[in-house]
Amino acid sequence: MTTTSQTDRPGCDTSDMIHIHQVFRRAFVDAPVLVRGVAAGDRARAAVVGAHVREMADVLHGHHRGEDLILWDKLEERSPACALHVGLMRSQHATVGTLLERLHTVLPGWEGSASAEDREAVAEVLDEIRAALLTHLGMEEDRILPAASSVLSQREWDQLGEHGRAAVPRDRLIVLLGWIVETIPPAQRAEWLRSNLPLPLRAMWLAVGRRKFAAHRARVYGTALAAG
Repeated sequence: MTTTSQTDRPGCDTSDMIHIHQVFRRAFVDAPVLVRGVAAGDRARAAVVGAHVREMADVLHGHHRGEDLILWDKLEERSPACALHVGLMRSQHATVGTLLERLHTVLPGWEGSASAEDREAVAEVLDEIRAALLTHLGMEEDRILPAASSVLSQREWDQLGEHGRAAVPRDRLIVLLGWIVETIPPAQRAEWLRSNLPLPLRAMWLAVGRRKFAAHRARVYGTALAAG
């Protein structure tokens, strides 16, 4: 007689997606503001902000790539009523993907020149990404996550997180963790860390990771905003 483990039965916890989405909301709402805040000619600051924007764009691309590879076909197969929503998600991913390609085209020019003209070219693309992404994330939470939580197993759902982490350079994972931790209300962070991180990683975060992230955040946002 065979048995199905709990992680292989239909039904999964999709709440981790909300935290990732909050990271993207924060990053791409703030990104055009950060870019426009760089003074013309300040190449050093343009390099810092540009590197942050590129990193978050790459994380977003990897996240969407994981959904394209792992999620959509399974949902269409197991929840036919969700097929229309999946088609919309695919279309929105394509739109965001095109905008990310444009971003990667204009970003190096601004990093090199720090000119006002190049700065605005980057900021305008980021404005478009922000608008498209905010619409997409809300629709995905409303229309996709309920279906996924019913028809996918926890093991299948966890493959999304594994794919996303594999797409991030190992030396940048602690920074991504920092942005995620920031989405957790302060009173809930200790419990979230206990529930979501194995002890060695939790110990590394508490010992060195949070300080490394705080320094990175200060560089990106400026010292005055570092505690925000």
